Amino acid sequence: MGVESEEVSGTGIRRRGCSCSKDDFLPEESFRTWGNYVKAMKETPSRLMNRVTTRSGDQAEIQMKARSQHEMKKTLNWWDLLWFGMGAVIGAGIFVLTGLEAREVAGPAVVLSYVVSGISALLSVFCYTEFAVEIPVAGGSFAYLRVELGDFMAFIAAGNILLEYVISGAGVARSWTSYFATLCGHEPNDFRISAPSLQKGYDQLDPVAIGIIVVVCILAVTSTKGSSRLNYISSIVHVVVILFIIIAGLIKADTNNYRDFAPNGVRGVFKASAVLFFAYVGFDAVSTMAEETKDPARDIPIGLVGSMVITTTIYCVLAITLCLMQPYYKIDKDAPFSEAFKYVGWGWAQYIVAFGALTAMTSVLLVGAVGQARYLTHIARTHMMPPWFAIVNSRTGTPVNATVVMLAATAVIAFFTELGILANLLSISTLFIFMLVAVALLVRRYYVSGVTTAGDRNKLVIFLALILASSIATATYWGLSEKGWIGYCITVPIWILATVGLRVFVPQARQPKMWGVPLVPWLPSASIAINIFLLGSIDKDSFVRFAAWTGFLLLYYFLFGLHASYDTAMMYEGKTLESGEGPKTGGELEGEPDAGSKDGSIDAPTSQNSL
Repeated sequence: MGVESEEVSGTGIRRRGCSCSKDDFLPEESFRTWGNYVKAMKETPSRLMNRVTTRSGDQAEIQMKARSQHEMKKTLNWWDLLWFGMGAVIGAGIFVLTGLEAREVAGPAVVLSYVVSGISALLSVFCYTEFAVEIPVAGGSFAYLRVELGDFMAFIAAGNILLEYVISGAGVARSWTSYFATLCGHEPNDFRISAPSLQKGYDQLDPVAIGIIVVVCILAVTSTKGSSRLNYISSIVHVVVILFIIIAGLIKADTNNYRDFAPNGVRGVFKASAVLFFAYVGFDAVSTMAEETKDPARDIPIGLVGSMVITTTIYCVLAITLCLMQPYYKIDKDAPFSEAFKYVGWGWAQYIVAFGALTAMTSVLLVGAVGQARYLTHIARTHMMPPWFAIVNSRTGTPVNATVVMLAATAVIAFFTELGILANLLSISTLFIFMLVAVALLVRRYYVSGVTTAGDRNKLVIFLALILASSIATATYWGLSEKGWIGYCITVPIWILATVGLRVFVPQARQPKMWGVPLVPWLPSASIAINIFLLGSIDKDSFVRFAAWTGFLLLYYFLFGLHASYDTAMMYEGKTLESGEGPKTGGELEGEPDAGSKDGSIDAPTSQNSL
């Protein structure tokens, strides 16, 4: 098919015009012949140990941009990121899940659920922001974990990141159908195809969801700046509609609807909070745009933290308004705000609400499409995924291959799967990743190879283990004991003492060069505890699905990803040695010294050994 075949200098990636070949997907030495593959499989234990014990460096991640053939265009500022952040988050969560969780789980106390999940999200935002400023690449949390926790943990997180985006997009697309039906004066399932032969939860086929995903795909591959401008317009529209909902809704408020504030008590608040975390998913997409940001040190903190504070405030006010308009047990599960206006006698307003919800969810889909493609692009740069996904189009400056494939997967899931199934599974993946990023931040601050002493390293490991163990124990006790309290008297003090111990007995080995998380180690430690605690409120079936997905990831990693990334690391090590820079030790070795270190030794060009 293709006529063009040339190797891009220094990348090892061949560009072949429109055609694809085996070398576009598996160009590494281990896959050249069956003999090479058998030999690689025999070396799996030693290769795995190399990948587990090797960490990348800041500069190595930044320089990986060269593997995409063309650089992404730096066109974004803090204003773009602020609106991208709001556009990425305010969507299906607030317009659909609020009604579902208020009616069936938390009642009017759903506002407290939003506060809890908002605090958890804000703590994660702080951790993401420090990393995004220091390592401004498209890889987001994958790149951050690769630098601090090593290749293996980064890959497990990467698989869940991609799952998070696919599920999130699918859930939003199905919600888009629900509000589109309302706008057209129909019931949501009027626009879906019933397939009784399929399992319940997968039997309502949604062709409209596929249609909106195709439109978003075209927009996302055309231009990042163009997507940003469209996101402005749609975000402004849905902010105006949100203001209308709040003002008009409060005019029709009835405080009697708040009499039974928390029908299921504190447990209902936290159970709803775990699911409503879905409403905050998307802000991490902003961190993937750091590579396209003009001034990351200034723009990313304003964009990320600012958008999260605004979003949390909007969510809480909307939740209060909805539950004041009608009794919580009468709230509609599919289109709660539209139906609430119909309930109070303002049927005409449901069309305004439906239009605002559609623009909001279109923004979420668009920003999610932009973010997920950039994650996959950076993962493919390491060859953990085929390097074909890493290619950036020379004309548009966007990762077209990654965008199209990710949205195709989203469309397949959206066509079959109901929102309730998607929301729980999504929350597990998201909370797991956010917990790992908080752990990585503590490792980044307290451990630097060649700087941290063996004694301080061992103390760091002990305190981190205690923080994680006490958090897991608290979440487990919460999940198993509905009325007990004695367990918390043991687990919570252990978490507090472990965090105090980390603060007092382990000196920080690194200070942020431009922007840093305040109150370290307390904020990252609290982020770990809250994320794990919310995991304890998610249903068992979702954990089974999560385990199945993780098992699939491990199978792919041992059969392909491990050997591809190992070969790539060794190839770049060989190039570095040939250039006369001296011997290196495993990993992605194409970095340079980090001038921001205290003693000139932090983030040296070698990959660092894992903790």
